[in-house]
Amino acid sequence: MPRVFTPVDISQEEKEVRKDYFDRHTPRIVTAKTAKRNQKLKVKVIVGEHYEHPDVPEHYISYIQLWNRETFLAEAHFTPGMLGNQPSQVEVDFYIVPKQTMNLAAMAVCTNHGLWQSESMEIRVID
Repeated sequence: MPRVFTPVDISQEEKEVRKDYFDRHTPRIVTAKTAKRNQKLKVKVIVGEHYEHPDVPEHYISYIQLWNRETFLAEAHFTPGMLGNQPSQVEVDFYIVPKQTMNLAAMAVCTNHGLWQSESMEIRVID
């Protein structure tokens, strides 16, 4: 089983290098906290917030996944150089149609630093 890195409160980290390491690998979910039942919901996943991730053949984000609890929902794959071989924050938009309250999490894989998981986000479904 692969080691999964989970979110860290980087404001508590004392060393800038650790803040950089955690921030540029941890995916975060950006979406509304409520959704209308059976209507399309945009879920943006961004890897990093304050720091950019490399985009070179030997070091890049290879894919991002979206999960609802233990249920796999979607996946986007990336190739090296997709961002012009420039450091950047990788992001992708997923569109889902919720039927009931969801607990979303994102996973991202760095080719050098492994599998990273976002904080979970509850999406309350309303009629």
